[in-house]
Amino acid sequence: MKNKNLFIQIIPVMFVFFTMGFVDLVGIATNYIKIDFALNDTMANLMPSMVFFWFLVFSVPTGMLMNKIGRRKTVLLSLIVTLCALLVPLVNYSFVSMLIAFSLLGIGNTLMQVSLNPLVANIVTGDKLASTLTFGQFVKAIASLIAPIIAAWAVVRFGDWKILYPIFAVIGIIAIVVLFFTKIEEKPVVHRKHSARCVP
Repeated sequence: MKNKNLFIQIIPVMFVFFTMGFVDLVGIATNYIKIDFALNDTMANLMPSMVFFWFLVFSVPTGMLMNKIGRRKTVLLSLIVTLCALLVPLVNYSFVSMLIAFSLLGIGNTLMQVSLNPLVANIVTGDKLASTLTFGQFVKAIASLIAPIIAAWAVVRFGDWKILYPIFAVIGIIAIVVLFFTKIEEKPVVHRKHSARCVP
């Protein structure tokens, strides 16, 4: 029974690791956006930097938010923000909207990176934790690997690389649903009090 419950909890976590790989859409999309909007190299290089900028801004606040609302809720929030990023290009495709989409993708990925590993640590411990995180990175790499393949297929088959977005959006919705209905008991955050010590 314990192994069954562990398996049920690991499945949604692996979906989240897969969605973490969506951040690599930035590199793929930039190549197409540069052509679609006739951007110079400077403007094109601005697009990927949006992801790293928001990671710098939100990494510390995310840790504080996670301690306040919990790891699972923070991961769910990251999935919702990531889903919004994937839907923006489907609503409006412009240079400005893609900047917004990349910003949301960066924020969502920051929330995810900060909160996902601690969430996994609540499910598995000991030697299994390292192997689970390693497998999660493998799942993330799959998303990074198939993204350019799907984009190239969409261009050849439909003449529109943006079909990649609804495909990944569906996966994002599945990840939200399965994690939302998965019960994960979280360990309370221990706040250690540091006392002053005299150095001899």
